[in-house]
Amino acid sequence: MVKLTPKFPLWIFACAALLPSALFGQQSIKGTWQGAIKPPQGPKELRVVFKITTNDADAFQGVLYSIDQGGQPINMGTVTQQGSTVKMAIPIIQGSFEGKLSADGNSITGTWTQIIPSPLTLARATPETAWTIPEPLPPPKMMPAEAKPEFEVATIKPSKTEERFSLLVNRSGMLNTTSTSVYDLIKFAYDVHPKQITGGPAWLESDKFDVSGKPDTAGIPSINQLKAMVQKLLADRFALKFHREPKELSVWAIVVAKGGAKIAKAEASPTSLPGFGGPPQLGFRVMNSTMAEFASVMQANFLEQPVVDQTELGETKYTFTLKWTPDAAQRALAGGAGPQPNLPAVPDADAPPDLFSAFQQQLGLKLQNTKAPVDVIVVDHVEKPTEN
Repeated sequence: MVKLTPKFPLWIFACAALLPSALFGQQSIKGTWQGAIKPPQGPKELRVVFKITTNDADAFQGVLYSIDQGGQPINMGTVTQQGSTVKMAIPIIQGSFEGKLSADGNSITGTWTQIIPSPLTLARATPETAWTIPEPLPPPKMMPAEAKPEFEVATIKPSKTEERFSLLVNRSGMLNTTSTSVYDLIKFAYDVHPKQITGGPAWLESDKFDVSGKPDTAGIPSINQLKAMVQKLLADRFALKFHREPKELSVWAIVVAKGGAKIAKAEASPTSLPGFGGPPQLGFRVMNSTMAEFASVMQANFLEQPVVDQTELGETKYTFTLKWTPDAAQRALAGGAGPQPNLPAVPDADAPPDLFSAFQQQLGLKLQNTKAPVDVIVVDHVEKPTEN
């Protein structure tokens, strides 16, 4: 019998699996990648650049740039490559990308998901083909805390029927709303639930307006300054007059569940403004928000009775995502925000839980049904808006 002797020791072959895959033909994703996202509801493409590097532990890390939106660097979360499958997560903007690396290692074809999936093909950039990344915008300036701003100029016009509800403040401090009723403005300005508003004509809720307002003070207003400006707008342009009456109502109280809250404190932000958005089934994003501000948004958009914060978490700001399947009543309330984009169907087995279960499972919080004294706004007088 002939005994065969390996040419190389067996430990060399055993260790081969630990060597970089590039030595065996697989390309690494380390480098600069660029492509254009075509948002389903957007008018144009948005160019993005991914810069992938490795850290001291030889794990991938990355920075994302949306160069048509200012070029501010956005730190990425996990970046992985398994065979030809590439996955990237950007938690701070609730975004992710998954695609397949081509055999030559020069493109990744896949899907960008930020609430709604969009096709995205990334090309490996070279010094000759790399897009220019603009200098990031300077941090926005906030209004002085002691300022009492008003709208220097405000335009109000009827909304187009196809518009969706929005209420936004831009970097210059301008307020811009679309498909907004006087009911919506009262709810925001005075932080009340629809059940806390009585009286007034039917058009108070049915007529929709687009509002643009320029403050008389430079900078971005705080949430309380913005509410005060909208209060004066309602009085000046809609001749709103009302009085308050105390009333005990059924409310949803947000409390900390047994085991404690599971939400993360928000990262340092150059502004004090919170942000909210996204379909519940795919993830409702809450950014830079106190529990009281979160309660206000829940009562204004999703729940049939006032919501009060009883967590005792104070003025601490949090950032998190809440994913749930709305019931019929919640869908009806959210429908007031206008037509929703076409969303992919979610199989029943993969559907997120109901709102109350999601609160406990994902946030470590509970919604408790109780009674509490609240102020009710009784509308005494209101008029269609005056001319611009």
